[in-house]
Amino acid sequence: MGFFKEFKDFAVKGNVIDLAVATVLGAAFNGIIGSIVDNVLMPIVGILTGGRNFDTLGFTVGEATIKYGLVIGALIKFLIIAMFLFVVVKNINKLKKKDEEAAPAGPSQEELLTQIRDLLKK
Repeated sequence: MGFFKEFKDFAVKGNVIDLAVATVLGAAFNGIIGSIVDNVLMPIVGILTGGRNFDTLGFTVGEATIKYGLVIGALIKFLIIAMFLFVVVKNINKLKKKDEEAAPAGPSQEELLTQIRDLLKK
């Protein structure tokens, strides 16, 4: 029974929930970000670099073609998604922090133990 309790405690921690939200949002926005990078950003970068099409950048080694232009596009997609998710998680954490600050602070553990001790003395 201890294993399942430990797993439940792990699964409901804030960091795991943040990770799950980031994963879902990343998957949901992957198509949008991919389209923006492929159809807007990379053509602009291509124009700025002398009209190069990054999808076709590559070199041949033997019979294999190494298409590093596609890797550059994938890295740009990753960076945009990572920045977006960072902003989302940061704002969620700010909201959580405000909720924690708004909650009234109760007595500390030492104060409670002191009160219990005093009650037992009586």
